[in-house]
Amino acid sequence: MTPISDKKKAIFASTLELIKTNGFHGTPISLVVKNAGVAAGTVYHYFDSKDELICELFAYNRCRMIEIIDTTLAEDASYKETFFNIYTKLYDFYIQNTNVLIFFEQFVNSPYNSNKKYPHAQSQLQSFFIDGIEKGYIKSIKPEILKILTLGSIATTAKLNIYGENPLADYELKQIVELFWDGISRN
Repeated sequence: MTPISDKKKAIFASTLELIKTNGFHGTPISLVVKNAGVAAGTVYHYFDSKDELICELFAYNRCRMIEIIDTTLAEDASYKETFFNIYTKLYDFYIQNTNVLIFFEQFVNSPYNSNKKYPHAQSQLQSFFIDGIEKGYIKSIKPEILKILTLGSIATTAKLNIYGENPLADYELKQIVELFWDGISRN
């Protein structure tokens, strides 16, 4: 992923925080500028509109997640270990970036999400699941379904930890991943 400037990072962080609190419609550019501590012209240097800012913010954070998946898939580990690593690393990403999780949930269910398909992320996870099916590690389930169930479980588990009365202990997270694995694996 191409590095971004500190000012653009500040704009993204400001936008995430404000959208978490105010939603898309309650987050005008003027508030993003004030919260980010940058000049209005700086925002318009990077983005033509609020819509473009929101769509680029989504793309940037989606790329961050794709990097996690790509890096994990490149590691020398068994299929099961790779699945566990993908799950826990994406979970950790959401725990460390709660505003991104909240933003993603709002974005994918909004009119901003006009492109419901994200080829690279789909191809990486789907290829991983196809490989697991072909090698007999996991049940023969449509790879798109496996991807949706996995990503949904990760997001839900992160929300349970973030919004639950008690944070999940490491052993509880491991139990959740084990339960999920038991459901898709051929054992």
